[in-house]
Amino acid sequence: MHPAQTVRRSRFRPPFCPWPECPAHLGPTLGFPRAGTYRLKNDPKRIPRFQCKSCQRTCSRQTFSVTYYLKRPELLGAVASGLVAGSGHRQISRSEKCAKTTVSRMADRIGRHAILFHARCLRELDGIYEAIVHDHFETFIGRQDQALGLGTAVGADSWFIYDVDPAPHAGSGRRPDRKETALLRPKQAYVRSIRRTIRSLLAQSSSSEPLHCRVDGRVDYLAAIMGSLASRVRLSVYPNPKRGPKGSPRSPEAKLRDWAMFPADQLHQLIRHTCADHKRETIAFGRRLESIVYRAHLVAVWKNFIKRRTERRPDPSTPAMRLGITTAQWEWDRIFTRRLFPTRETLSRSARALYWKRWTPAMPAFERRHAA
Repeated sequence: MHPAQTVRRSRFRPPFCPWPECPAHLGPTLGFPRAGTYRLKNDPKRIPRFQCKSCQRTCSRQTFSVTYYLKRPELLGAVASGLVAGSGHRQISRSEKCAKTTVSRMADRIGRHAILFHARCLRELDGIYEAIVHDHFETFIGRQDQALGLGTAVGADSWFIYDVDPAPHAGSGRRPDRKETALLRPKQAYVRSIRRTIRSLLAQSSSSEPLHCRVDGRVDYLAAIMGSLASRVRLSVYPNPKRGPKGSPRSPEAKLRDWAMFPADQLHQLIRHTCADHKRETIAFGRRLESIVYRAHLVAVWKNFIKRRTERRPDPSTPAMRLGITTAQWEWDRIFTRRLFPTRETLSRSARALYWKRWTPAMPAFERRHAA
């Protein structure tokens, strides 16, 4: 499929009405007759405009493009590749000769598109037939006392990232007032995050067998599946053993744990290495929870469809190819082929709150929520 902005004027027809209030947005359409053309400042070609017969509102070919309302549409792929290559917003702006705020706004747009793209890919799955490796990636929001755990659910065989869910909590340091018994109590932020992920995975699983999850020794998993989820989830627990000094040989328990949790550990190392906001002692840390999760979804799309499953072996397959979603390795241009609408995708409650930036209840006066 070609990008919407490159389709000829004579061949393009809107597939649906872009207005959510219109019955032709989700239902059958009555047609879209031509309603003139217009031009952009940075593009001399004329863009066709159409009128919906159902609601009498107009739309254009640009309405269905990911580059809608963009003055620099050529930066879309460059910003996306820079975000997953360890570059900060200021570094990308210097390389592409644009303002830093331009990169920040485009990063939010790309992250929202990644959330919708990921939801559509999960809709194409016919079920989950592999074990799921789940673990939380630890980072912080703005300050190190405002910690954030990103729950990542990765396929044990395909290494496909099925879900990314945030778990904000208070920072846990070596404080003298923190007792060892407090570490054995489940944290409600982790419990809620694990429950959301498990319910999302169970909705995708069509098998009658319980969902098999590989987890570490956190007590939060046992608290999360208590109740109705206990009979639908099977946990394989691999606790983190005590390790010796760096370079010392691993114990059999450590080898077994590293083998079982390798897909999640490899993903966390990749995030720490390729994302500027998660590097150690960085000045490019995320200021908002939504922005951090946006980039995490972008990394998930990049790893599932663009990055090869392994770089050491001559295997060009991607995790999406292992699941049969695609037959070839994708590029960024194919990810940004069409604009995705949140009203036409099946989003969970947490994903919808993240998309519209409604997860954080209190926001600074200079911040704005996403409106369209």
